[in-house]
Amino acid sequence: MLMRIYITLLLPFFLFIFPALSYAQYNGFDVEGGLIPKNEIFSGGPPRDGIPAIMNPRFEPADKATWLRDNDLVAGISIGGTERAYPLRILVWHEAVNDTVGGKPVLISYCPLCGSTMIFDRNIDGKEYTFGISGLLHQSDVLFYDRETQSLWSQLEMKAVTGRMSGTEFDILPSTLATWKEWKSEHPGTEVLSRNTGYVRDYDNMPYGGYEGSSSIMFPVRNTSNRFHPKEKVLVVLSGDKAKAYPFSELKKTKTPLKDKLGDSEVIIKFSDGDFVTATDKDGKPVDSFVSYWFAWYTFRPDTLVFEAGGS
Repeated sequence: MLMRIYITLLLPFFLFIFPALSYAQYNGFDVEGGLIPKNEIFSGGPPRDGIPAIMNPRFEPADKATWLRDNDLVAGISIGGTERAYPLRILVWHEAVNDTVGGKPVLISYCPLCGSTMIFDRNIDGKEYTFGISGLLHQSDVLFYDRETQSLWSQLEMKAVTGRMSGTEFDILPSTLATWKEWKSEHPGTEVLSRNTGYVRDYDNMPYGGYEGSSSIMFPVRNTSNRFHPKEKVLVVLSGDKAKAYPFSELKKTKTPLKDKLGDSEVIIKFSDGDFVTATDKDGKPVDSFVSYWFAWYTFRPDTLVFEAGGS
């Protein structure tokens, strides 16, 4: 009888404290009723905005970016006559840049754990959204959040997975991953994201050390494949509901340009030593594509088509 009284008295306390603990576990985000199981959402370590997204990016002309080395990788984009390069040595510290290029609001995103560089349209259903870093991961991939609704968005799933925006899809924009030497040679009028970000970070160093060369994966993933090294870079090309991965090691075995078909669409891929890779249609128009590690793309799309030199 006494035990029953204690339980009755303490029950409201436990009902209050456990949701609060769960809320704190997910950096203050409501993950109930989302499109992904909440037990697959992990803290990456930093709190919400502990990795600060760049909200007001500054740029400099290519000839002023003397701090960039020729072999530094950049994510490049060209919209409406404006060309911009976003060095990975900056993106690795921020993971997201909210920018406007050629009048289009865009999200430049990079997940160091997945090696994925993707650019999205921030104008969604006629409204402009801004994005921050939640500090949470799903399948080892970064989860962004929009500041307008506090919904979580999966980079590699390319959609919102919790909150009011749940199920809303990103529009992906064509982008290029290239060495700085290759990008500025192709786009001499490019602007470059400045190191004057408003944050104190060591942009001369990469914080993930030997992660890219290691076969280890830091966080659990649902689907795995030993077909390639987990950190093999792959160019992912999207066409409707179809997706095809082009491993860099396979591209190095072929002649450029490479002509291929994805569904009913013809794709032309140009590459240079596996570092400078672009995908266009037969008319030279960029198609939806991005670069990722093999393990990361495979865990989200185990049904992906895969290019092999001498195969299909």
